[in-house]
Amino acid sequence: MNESETARFRALIEARLGELDDEDDRGAAGQETVALDQQAIGRLSRMDALQNQAMAKAGHARRQAERTRLHAALARIDEGEFGYCEDCGEEIATGRLELDPAAGKCIHCAAG
Repeated sequence: MNESETARFRALIEARLGELDDEDDRGAAGQETVALDQQAIGRLSRMDALQNQAMAKAGHARRQAERTRLHAALARIDEGEFGYCEDCGEEIATGRLELDPAAGKCIHCAAG
């Protein structure tokens, strides 16, 4: 993989990290503690609020996992290992990296 391709993937990864930060900012309100005051809201509304809170927390956890994978991809770029399979060392197809720049394995090794 040449330097211009690597720079393009670095830009893709950094852009996605920025998107994740924006999504976290928008989802922060949904993760706040749900008030249990029965006078303020009814039981079903409170259950709905708790479910929405759980979904917001799960979304945050998924974004954190993706963020970890993206930072690992940036580290591979810095080390000169980006674009090569972590298991077999073969080059990962460019199309696969365009779909998921955090992919660390070629399609054969990822399939098991």
